[in-house]
Amino acid sequence: MKSFFMRLSLKRRTWMAFVMLTIICITVTGLFAYYFAARVMERNSLQMSQDTLNKTAQVLDERLRNVIVATSTFMMGDAFQRAMIDVLAGHGGSYFNHLSALQTPFSQMKLNELSIDSMLIHTPIGDFYPTDRARRPVSVAESRVLQEAMAAEEPWNTLWIAGHQEELFSRSHPVITLVMKPLFDVMLPDVYIVVNIREDAIRGLLTDNLDNQQIEQVLMTGSGEPVLLGQEASVYRLGEKDLQELSVKDRGNFEYTDSSGHAILSNYATLSMHPVWKLVSFQDKAELLAPMKNILWFILMIMGGCIVLAFVFSNLLSGLLLQPLYKLRSLMLRVEQNNLDVRFESNYDDEVTQVGYKFNRMLEQIGTLIDEVKLSETEKRKSEIKALQAQIDPHFLYNTLNTIFWKSEMGEHETVKEMIVSLSMLFRLGLNNGNEITTIGQELEHVEQYMNLQQKSYQGLFVYDIQLADEGLRQLPILKIILQPLVENAINHGFQEMSGRGLIVIRMEATEELLIIRVTDNGTGMDVEDVRRRMAMTGRAKDSYALSNVESRLALYYGDQASMELESEPNMATTVTLRIPLDAGY
Repeated sequence: MKSFFMRLSLKRRTWMAFVMLTIICITVTGLFAYYFAARVMERNSLQMSQDTLNKTAQVLDERLRNVIVATSTFMMGDAFQRAMIDVLAGHGGSYFNHLSALQTPFSQMKLNELSIDSMLIHTPIGDFYPTDRARRPVSVAESRVLQEAMAAEEPWNTLWIAGHQEELFSRSHPVITLVMKPLFDVMLPDVYIVVNIREDAIRGLLTDNLDNQQIEQVLMTGSGEPVLLGQEASVYRLGEKDLQELSVKDRGNFEYTDSSGHAILSNYATLSMHPVWKLVSFQDKAELLAPMKNILWFILMIMGGCIVLAFVFSNLLSGLLLQPLYKLRSLMLRVEQNNLDVRFESNYDDEVTQVGYKFNRMLEQIGTLIDEVKLSETEKRKSEIKALQAQIDPHFLYNTLNTIFWKSEMGEHETVKEMIVSLSMLFRLGLNNGNEITTIGQELEHVEQYMNLQQKSYQGLFVYDIQLADEGLRQLPILKIILQPLVENAINHGFQEMSGRGLIVIRMEATEELLIIRVTDNGTGMDVEDVRRRMAMTGRAKDSYALSNVESRLALYYGDQASMELESEPNMATTVTLRIPLDAGY
């Protein structure tokens, strides 16, 4: 795929880039628009569901509170109090009198709270209940309600029992039950007031405030079991994580996946009258977002239309934008045919135009560089010729041959042999097989042969010392014949007028980037500024030629990276320092 893309033309790649960018932007925009719309719809639905749930929980709390208030009012009545006095005293003989006296309060209690289905007061002397209902013969051991009330461990005054079939009277209905201990001056053991509330009345409260039929409200216990019998426990089975959230927070919302794999949005609120019970609403997320399908199809249609337009207009735009580039390419083809006179022109002021102007500048610089290269080549040839001339200086050659002759006449054949070998080595090392680059070791050997010949020609004139900071320097590459002109300069101009013996010290060391060469003599010295001035003159003076030759050759091969420094203290020390880059290409 990558190689295919690389083979395409720039116009085709630009066209593909426009199309891909448009598709990506439209797709991302459409998907994010759909996502945010769905999130807003989901958030608004959760908020509305929470408000409805809070309102229903408030109504349900109010109904449970009314039942407790009605029961408490009943217990504060004279008939109940008198009955409790006999219960405390254990007088069972007055049972029927109290049963008759409690019928009116029983009726008033049901009138005050219509959701009450039945009531019963369980005491050690007998059970009191409304006689208009047929009592079922259920013992304490058979009564779920009384068993749960007696088994409750924590101290309690009110106890709510989840939905069950009414067990006290003959007409059995699903009810939830309130169990209260009697309001009396002293604690009455084994006395319970049982109030059964019709489950259909509670279920009606759950549906009265629902405007959305897609939402179902379920009254649950802390373990996730439904409180009302009519609500199946398996329909909305919550996970352990969701149940833990229900137990920690009073109200909120969460999303989970049911056993069928459907995403369900759920809100919950805690009943203040019985915090263990939670009112939980459930809504299928897919049903909630069903209207978003139309929006999604509308977004897809817009995306399709924009993509078609992108295919049409991107081809036109890519051709228009690349037109200056095509012009620049045609000019480059003409330059490839050695036509350097072409120039780029454009009415635009964009990046391609700037590249075109840089192209014009490059052509101008190429022309300048061509002229400079021609001039440099000429100077290089001149420098090479002058270097060879310096190598075979007539005076040096005459003096050397003359010395060899007289040494031979005097019978000093060993000295003659040494001088001939040195002269031969001098020429061989200087020629270096026609290469401009030699090694430091060979360059030192070349200048040493030169100094040996000069010592034989001018006996007692000078001595020399070669110092290397590291013997490994001998393998480094260097431009040939740069030490001999410096030594020649010291011999010819530094020692001729000295009364004592001269000393030439060649010292080499290296840093991480530079090779540093110092040629020091103890001759008569020189005026550095005057020498620099004469070196800069077009017609160079004879006595500054050697230094000029070395400096020009260094500049020719190493450029600005190489340098030559002159220091002189008359009759003390004159030092020529060369700094040559170690990483220069050869």
